[in-house]
Amino acid sequence: MSGRQDIEDLIDLMARLPGLGPRSARRAVLHLIQKRGRLMQPLAQAMQQVADSARECVHCGNIGTADLCDICTDDRRANGEICVVEDVSDLWAMERSGVFKGRYHVLGGTLSALDAIGPEDLRIPLLVQRVAEENIGEVILALGATVDGQTTAHYIADELAGRCSVTSLAQGVPVGGELDYLDDGTITAALTARKSLS
Repeated sequence: MSGRQDIEDLIDLMARLPGLGPRSARRAVLHLIQKRGRLMQPLAQAMQQVADSARECVHCGNIGTADLCDICTDDRRANGEICVVEDVSDLWAMERSGVFKGRYHVLGGTLSALDAIGPEDLRIPLLVQRVAEENIGEVILALGATVDGQTTAHYIADELAGRCSVTSLAQGVPVGGELDYLDDGTITAALTARKSLS
């Protein structure tokens, strides 16, 4: 019975992943077990390696394998522009487009009165500090077109008023849309046609 319980425990863990429910998790686990030599064992090793080495960049919040991510250590990206995103998946979506050549700042969420998430719960104070210390000329707010995303954008624009130019993504991002689900062309169009908030 313990062997079956191990499998059920794995299915329960997989079902906690975004986009996977109990049925999808069960199918994924059965597939992994059937391909354990070619797929499951290398996957388990890769997951262990990432669990041991992955860490959050202390500067921008990106995920990498060192205290500072590759983007923050690249001097060519210190061009006076910071792109503010809600989550690391949004940062990676922006990077896939290949258009933005500055640095990033991951907030770790958005302001939400319903969930009692205020500015101090996000990385907004650190953003204000970075703008002052890094000679930032423009902050691009690449936040989702949701109510919480727009509330957060306006709060940040108010905080940075008079310190630098604050712009946001423009056309191409649908209302209620999230960056991680957009294609590269849409992100490129939105970044190119950004508009001023201050």
